[in-house]
Amino acid sequence: MQVGRVEGTVVCTVKDPTLAGIKLLLLRVLEHGQEKALIVASDATRQAGMGDLVTWVSSKEASLIFRRPFTPTDASITGFIDAYNHEVTT
Repeated sequence: MQVGRVEGTVVCTVKDPTLAGIKLLLLRVLEHGQEKALIVASDATRQAGMGDLVTWVSSKEASLIFRRPFTPTDASITGFIDAYNHEVTT
């Protein structure tokens, strides 16, 4: 599970038919409170919006949320975060 913040939406004029109706969002990856790269993630079930803190998964797990074979996605939003404390405790 990884953490990110929704920065915006992505518009595609043409996409794979298995992604029809699926919202694509621009996520800012957060690691230990530090902002990292921007990625594009699919949002099939969560309906995240601008500024939301979310959890997301990558790789094969990202396509499993669709329950359809061969869905071409490499990152998918899986949930929301109410509060994010990035302090590391030992």
